[in-house]
Amino acid sequence: MILLRPATAGDAEAAIGIWQACGLTRPWNEPRADFARALGHDAATILVAENDAAIVGTVMAGFDGHRGWIYYLGVLPDCRGTGIARRLLDAACDWLRERGCPKVELMVRDGNPAAALYERLDWEWQPVKVFARWLT
Repeated sequence: MILLRPATAGDAEAAIGIWQACGLTRPWNEPRADFARALGHDAATILVAENDAAIVGTVMAGFDGHRGWIYYLGVLPDCRGTGIARRLLDAACDWLRERGCPKVELMVRDGNPAAALYERLDWEWQPVKVFARWLT
Protein backbone atom coordinates (compact mmCIF):
# COMPACT_ATOMS: atom_id res chain seq x y z
CA MET A 1 0.00 0.00 0.00
CA ILE A 2 1.31 3.43 -0.95
CA LEU A 3 1.35 6.06 1.79
CA LEU A 4 1.80 9.77 1.02
CA ARG A 5 3.28 11.99 3.71
CA PRO A 6 5.27 15.20 4.15
CA ALA A 7 9.01 14.69 3.82
CA THR A 8 11.36 15.06 6.75
CA ALA A 9 15.03 15.99 6.80
CA GLY A 10 15.86 12.29 7.10
CA ASP A 11 14.27 11.66 3.69
CA ALA A 12 16.74 13.85 1.81
CA GLU A 13 19.05 11.16 0.45
CA ALA A 14 16.22 8.88 -0.67
CA ALA A 15 14.40 11.78 -2.34
CA ILE A 16 17.53 12.99 -4.09
CA GLY A 17 18.23 9.44 -5.24
CA ILE A 18 14.80 9.41 -6.90
CA TRP A 19 15.44 12.81 -8.49
CA GLN A 20 18.70 11.47 -9.90
CA ALA A 21 17.13 8.21 -11.10
CA CYS A 22 14.47 10.26 -12.89
CA GLY A 23 16.97 12.64 -14.50
CA LEU A 24 15.61 15.66 -12.62
CA THR A 25 18.87 16.99 -11.22
CA ARG A 26 21.16 19.36 -13.05
CA PRO A 27 24.80 20.24 -12.29
CA TRP A 28 23.93 23.88 -11.63
CA ASN A 29 21.21 23.07 -9.05
CA GLU A 30 22.34 21.59 -5.75
CA PRO A 31 19.56 19.13 -4.84
CA ARG A 32 20.45 19.01 -1.13
CA ALA A 33 20.09 22.79 -0.94
CA ASP A 34 16.78 22.62 -2.84
CA PHE A 35 15.51 19.99 -0.41
CA ALA A 36 16.60 21.94 2.68
CA ARG A 37 15.16 25.23 1.40
CA ALA A 38 11.79 23.63 0.70
CA LEU A 39 11.60 22.01 4.13
CA GLY A 40 12.67 25.23 5.82
CA HIS A 41 10.08 27.46 4.16
CA ASP A 42 6.37 27.79 4.97
CA ALA A 43 5.56 28.46 1.31
CA ALA A 44 6.93 25.11 0.12
CA THR A 45 6.60 21.43 0.85
CA ILE A 46 7.96 18.11 -0.29
CA LEU A 47 5.69 15.10 -0.24
CA VAL A 48 6.92 11.53 -0.50
CA ALA A 49 5.26 8.28 -1.49
CA GLU A 50 6.23 5.25 0.55
CA ASN A 51 5.81 1.58 -0.28
CA ASP A 52 6.63 -0.71 2.65
CA ALA A 53 8.56 2.16 4.32
CA ALA A 54 10.70 2.73 1.20
CA ILE A 55 10.38 6.08 -0.55
CA VAL A 56 9.40 5.48 -4.16
CA GLY A 57 8.23 8.93 -5.27
CA THR A 58 8.43 12.64 -4.48
CA VAL A 59 6.97 15.99 -5.41
CA MET A 60 7.88 19.50 -4.31
CA ALA A 61 5.31 22.30 -4.31
CA GLY A 62 5.74 25.99 -3.69
CA PHE A 63 3.43 29.01 -3.60
CA ASP A 64 4.77 32.48 -4.30
CA GLY A 65 1.49 34.23 -3.48
CA HIS A 66 0.55 34.51 -7.15
CA ARG A 67 1.00 31.01 -8.58
CA GLY A 68 1.81 27.57 -7.33
CA TRP A 69 4.70 25.62 -8.78
CA ILE A 70 5.40 21.91 -8.97
CA TYR A 71 8.98 20.66 -8.93
CA TYR A 72 10.76 17.33 -8.65
CA LEU A 73 7.82 15.06 -9.41
CA GLY A 74 9.50 11.71 -9.73
CA VAL A 75 8.69 8.04 -9.25
CA LEU A 76 11.24 5.25 -9.27
CA PRO A 77 11.26 3.56 -12.69
CA ASP A 78 10.09 0.18 -11.38
CA CYS A 79 7.07 1.82 -9.70
CA ARG A 80 5.83 3.80 -12.69
CA GLY A 81 2.43 3.14 -14.18
CA THR A 82 0.88 2.49 -10.78
CA GLY A 83 -0.77 5.88 -10.21
CA ILE A 84 1.83 7.17 -7.75
CA ALA A 85 2.70 10.24 -9.84
CA ARG A 86 -0.97 11.15 -10.17
CA ARG A 87 -1.50 10.80 -6.41
CA LEU A 88 1.56 12.91 -5.64
CA LEU A 89 0.47 15.57 -8.12
CA ASP A 90 -3.06 15.62 -6.69
CA ALA A 91 -1.70 15.87 -3.14
CA ALA A 92 0.59 18.75 -4.12
CA CYS A 93 -2.34 20.54 -5.77
CA ASP A 94 -4.42 19.99 -2.62
CA TRP A 95 -1.61 21.48 -0.51
CA LEU A 96 -1.53 24.53 -2.80
CA ARG A 97 -5.33 24.87 -2.87
CA GLU A 98 -5.41 24.84 0.96
CA ARG A 99 -3.16 27.92 0.86
CA GLY A 100 -5.44 29.84 -1.49
CA CYS A 101 -3.45 29.17 -4.63
CA PRO A 102 -5.59 29.90 -7.73
CA LYS A 103 -3.40 28.26 -10.38
CA VAL A 104 -0.50 25.84 -10.46
CA GLU A 105 2.20 25.55 -13.09
CA LEU A 106 5.15 23.31 -13.76
CA MET A 107 8.02 23.29 -16.18
CA VAL A 108 9.08 20.27 -18.22
CA ARG A 109 12.35 20.16 -20.09
CA ASP A 110 12.21 19.51 -23.82
CA GLY A 111 12.36 15.80 -24.49
CA ASN A 112 11.10 14.76 -21.05
CA PRO A 113 8.59 11.92 -21.59
CA ALA A 114 6.69 13.08 -18.48
CA ALA A 115 5.03 15.71 -20.68
CA ALA A 116 2.70 12.96 -21.91
CA LEU A 117 1.62 12.28 -18.32
CA TYR A 118 0.69 15.90 -17.75
CA GLU A 119 -1.28 16.00 -20.98
CA ARG A 120 -3.20 12.86 -19.96
CA LEU A 121 -4.01 14.53 -16.64
CA ASP A 122 -5.48 17.59 -18.44
CA TRP A 123 -2.62 19.98 -17.79
CA GLU A 124 -2.42 22.57 -20.56
CA TRP A 125 0.70 23.60 -22.43
CA GLN A 126 1.36 27.34 -22.05
CA PRO A 127 2.96 29.34 -24.86
CA VAL A 128 5.65 31.01 -22.76
CA LYS A 129 9.41 31.19 -22.64
CA VAL A 130 11.26 30.96 -19.38
CA PHE A 131 14.13 33.34 -18.73
CA ALA A 132 16.51 32.92 -15.81
CA ARG A 133 19.19 34.89 -14.04
CA TRP A 134 21.46 33.66 -11.26
CA LEU A 135 21.49 35.76 -8.08
CA THR A 136 24.34 33.91 -6.37
